[in-house]
Amino acid sequence: MKVADVMTRRVTTVGSDATVAEAARLMLSQSISGLPVVTPSGVVIGIVTAGGLLHSAETGTERRRSRWLEFLVGPGRIAGEYARAHARKVGEVMSRDIVAVTPETPLEQVVELMETHRIKRLPVLDSDKLVGIVSRANLLHALASLAATAPPSGSSDAEIRRQMVIEIDNASWAPRASITPIVQDGVVDLYGAITDEREREALRVLLENIRGVKEVRDHLVWVEPISGMVIEPPAEASATG
Repeated sequence: MKVADVMTRRVTTVGSDATVAEAARLMLSQSISGLPVVTPSGVVIGIVTAGGLLHSAETGTERRRSRWLEFLVGPGRIAGEYARAHARKVGEVMSRDIVAVTPETPLEQVVELMETHRIKRLPVLDSDKLVGIVSRANLLHALASLAATAPPSGSSDAEIRRQMVIEIDNASWAPRASITPIVQDGVVDLYGAITDEREREALRVLLENIRGVKEVRDHLVWVEPISGMVIEPPAEASATG
């Protein structure tokens, strides 16, 4: 899927000359936590977020530091924090580091950008013009929509086994040589040994995502790499699967 498939096309924006109070009221009225800041011609020049308005002198939430910490931080950063806390205009508090995407950007790249830059929304630009915004909420809606429209499973056990072999071989972390999944009526009994408990959950998730799998029952034992001690699967895993 691409950004164009999930983005919000009607975007609420604000100008750099708007007051901070106006931006806050706009966010509250629209139930959003961020606004693209645009010029009269529609060019995005920044982003203002609810998080960027938290440390305000007016509400008494201005960031305060001890003298020795101010010395370590440096006067430049302290000055910047003062300017943002006492700002009256959006242009004084907005972030100018714009991370944007296009309507053709794949969703996997959107997720990567959000994680890398620790942001929750990205403006969508087409020829430098704002045409939408994509947020974490949009991604969740897309996930829910795909789950609701997923085709019914009708894979045979043989097809499920074939797909399992492919998926396990493609997973660089999977202990291929030490696990044996057995399929009957769409139920997978997973036998074998792992040397890292994190592999247990990863294998379960991998198999559960194969079309036609109804249930994964865990019979894996954990082999402690140093001592060679064998530990049986957790009781709840055995009981439920």
